[in-house]
Amino acid sequence: MGDDSRENTLRKQEPDKNKHHDRLTISSDLKLLYLVRQFVVNFMRQIALPADYENRIVLAVDEAVSNIIEHAYESKADGYIDIQITRDKKQISFSITDWGKPFNPNKVKKPDIAKSIKSGTKGGLGIFLMKQIMDEVKYTFKSGQNHLYLVKYLTL
Repeated sequence: MGDDSRENTLRKQEPDKNKHHDRLTISSDLKLLYLVRQFVVNFMRQIALPADYENRIVLAVDEAVSNIIEHAYESKADGYIDIQITRDKKQISFSITDWGKPFNPNKVKKPDIAKSIKSGTKGGLGIFLMKQIMDEVKYTFKSGQNHLYLVKYLTL
């Protein structure tokens, strides 16, 4: 109970008015995506971001995590994904780490949306959506870990 009670105590401390942060770790199970969405929504509501920011950012993070589960872990629930959210006066950022197969989303070509609609193709738009919604999408692979950084500038 040592680590859990320490983490709970840290979360109950008075938040810094200029910077907010939180963390969630889940197993690589698509059934747990609702926890990711809930985590992001709860964080955003604590710092009172407008609903349009909230909805778009939730979609981008959901796409990122579902891509990790489906591609890095091949839809197997035997891995972990760590999500950290940080917000300061200028931006909200997400650091998403996994230990699955390396995959650089920045090397994926922009999809032909009209062709996808005509053919009824499902999937293939997640990375495109992330890049459209977020202001920065960065990826690194280091020491067996995939690190995806999503940043949204706050122009409220």
